[in-house]
Amino acid sequence: MAKVLIIGAGGVGNVVAHKCAMVSEVFEEITLASRTVSKCEEIAAAVKQRTGKEIATAQVDADNVPELVALIQKVQPDMVINVALPYQDLPIMDACLETKVHYLDTANYEPKDEAKFEYSWQWAYQEKFKEAGITAILGCGFDPGVTGVFTARAAKHFFDEMHYLDIVDCNAGDHGKAFATNFNPEINIREITQKGKYYENGEWVEIDAMSKHKAISYPNIGPRESYLLYHEELESLVKNYPTLKRARFWMTFGQAYLTHLEVMQNIGMTSIKPVKYQGMDIVPLEFLKAVLPEPSSLGENYTGETSIGCQIKGIKDGQEQTYYIWNNCSHQAAFDEVGGQGVAYTTGVPAMLGAKMFLEGKWDNGAGVFNVEEFNPDPFLAELGKYGLEWHEEVGGTLPHSYE
Repeated sequence: MAKVLIIGAGGVGNVVAHKCAMVSEVFEEITLASRTVSKCEEIAAAVKQRTGKEIATAQVDADNVPELVALIQKVQPDMVINVALPYQDLPIMDACLETKVHYLDTANYEPKDEAKFEYSWQWAYQEKFKEAGITAILGCGFDPGVTGVFTARAAKHFFDEMHYLDIVDCNAGDHGKAFATNFNPEINIREITQKGKYYENGEWVEIDAMSKHKAISYPNIGPRESYLLYHEELESLVKNYPTLKRARFWMTFGQAYLTHLEVMQNIGMTSIKPVKYQGMDIVPLEFLKAVLPEPSSLGENYTGETSIGCQIKGIKDGQEQTYYIWNNCSHQAAFDEVGGQGVAYTTGVPAMLGAKMFLEGKWDNGAGVFNVEEFNPDPFLAELGKYGLEWHEEVGGTLPHSYE
């Protein structure tokens, strides 16, 4: 029986709160905190209605370490589950260090004034967390998160050497909006408008944003145009699996989405540099975020499904081996269960399950800072389907796209 403090009351926070409440034999006490406490109260009411479990709420500024420390000291959690903004990872890690409380997040740190994300800032906490005797689990959403666990399963059971990894991410859903993002618009747009990057032959290759794309066929969906992006799990996976010769990340986008995005870029609305407006500094992307639909509001009429997986090629027993492991998630099923859309669901379920693995002692690498692929994938994947994300695998088949 454990206490957890969830920080962040967006779409993912809603899913994590619901899923923790549904596993009350592990998560005995749950506190949900955010800068806007009314959002926490709305989620708490929904959780009570769906599960019968009461969860506590609190107000906190996740950029403010003393506020975070005070809240952690009041709640006395066994673990902090951080589903706030990536800018807030380091303040929350600092607060966990000061209070000696375990930490888990779903996305790596990036500075607010630069569209750049990498693990170096968080990996630098390794010795501090070791000395404090606490554990940090980084990137325990879906991608990053389950994609790392999928890769760990492949390495453990199906390969002597993995050579080529493609993470393929398709959202074939339809929310009926002219333009909307499935998670925080500011983070989403920063992510896809920066330079693309992939790993090949020991080097990082940088390309113009959205300049490389091709049709990839996804299970139960079919072929969808997919674009090569940089995604944070590539950094940890090539570090932890040094036999990889190439690692790439692909994501689908519809033409209407890309057209809207191009127009907004052309007129400067995706910029993160402040501009003067009526004597005040405003950041265009932050203003754009304010007028776009709230991602947590997209669930009710969202149809279709997501498909995210890992396609891997390498060597087993001296022979060439291929492997594909994936999950498909229905937006409608996610909404029916927790009142959220599929993208938030696929992030929130693994966050709950990673915390459960740790609190039950099934993920125990000792103190320090770890990415999810460094833990044993077997107990996590043994339970992932039970909590709503069934997965499938094909060993030795023809991969759905070529390894040119």
